[in-house]
Amino acid sequence: MAHLFEPFKLREVTFRNRIAMSPMCQYSSTNGFANDWHLVHLASRAVGGAGLIITEAAAVEPRGRITPQDLGIWSDDHIEYLAKIVGLIHNFGAVAGIQLAHAGRKASTAKPSRGGKVLDESQEGWRPIVSSSAIAFSKDSPIPEALSLAGIQQVIQAFVEATQRSLQAGFKVIEIHAAHGYLLHQFLSPLVNQRQDNYGGSFENRTRLLREVVTAVREVWPQTHPLFVRISATDWIDKGWDIEQSVVLSRELKSLGVDLIDCSSGAIIPGINIPVKPGYQTQFAQRIRQDSDIATGAVGLITSPEQADKIIRNGVADIVLLGRELLRNPYWPHVAAKQLGYEKHWPVQYDRAWL
Repeated sequence: MAHLFEPFKLREVTFRNRIAMSPMCQYSSTNGFANDWHLVHLASRAVGGAGLIITEAAAVEPRGRITPQDLGIWSDDHIEYLAKIVGLIHNFGAVAGIQLAHAGRKASTAKPSRGGKVLDESQEGWRPIVSSSAIAFSKDSPIPEALSLAGIQQVIQAFVEATQRSLQAGFKVIEIHAAHGYLLHQFLSPLVNQRQDNYGGSFENRTRLLREVVTAVREVWPQTHPLFVRISATDWIDKGWDIEQSVVLSRELKSLGVDLIDCSSGAIIPGINIPVKPGYQTQFAQRIRQDSDIATGAVGLITSPEQADKIIRNGVADIVLLGRELLRNPYWPHVAAKQLGYEKHWPVQYDRAWL
């Protein structure tokens, strides 16, 4: 029976344990560039003992940023500093992953510390923003342009080129962000996708863009390297995307070369009442793991070592992805190992801290 500190192998990449750092936006970039904040933020969690460190969402094109301060990977110039970070993560024993993203209609907003409001072009914002259909996210949001067929191909190519840059930077895992109401989710969900062409209507059509992105990315991403997809397993509202569709989609993604489904939920439209409680999303990881026969990652208010270990031991998921808890304590994995009675694996430089 697997446990939290058992190594985990996908393709030719081995993670030293089942603990991953979940992608969390830092809103600290200028023109998409990583900097010293990202280096310290990410490398310290590798020193802290996590098995996989995933960057925040990296925009595959400038209009795909959530905020002007988002990390980006739309330019070759972004590679150099990312490679420096990747090298440190690997030197400290973790695996470096990157999340590739496009915000779609949720783009061009202020960062949360500045209120998160929609920005116009006089406030560092940009137009147009794009989506599956010309439906605004909220009453305060601009109406996006529905992507043309040529525009869809442009987005696919942007993911491909971002993948190639990720490989040059040395990343060993890519996660495609198809959750939280961002562009790929905007195509999946019937709440947003009102298209009348081959990218709208039926389940097959609404999932087409994600399947095409995955296929194109897998063609240039080495067969030795794992590919993840993050999905919102449910929209938490009737007539939206749901767990049944997620199960079928996950089976199809596995056939296209996806190795793990990162199971989150929600955020397609504002104002939804989500029953948030500890581990509230782990049910989706378990259902998809069992019914789609694919590895899954569990997320959502996972805070204690015992809780995380139980998720792995009970076969709910193959990895746990921690967000806020790793912000609070970069060394959570070392604390967890001590509490759970596993062999210590913290840096020798810190040994005396645990005496």
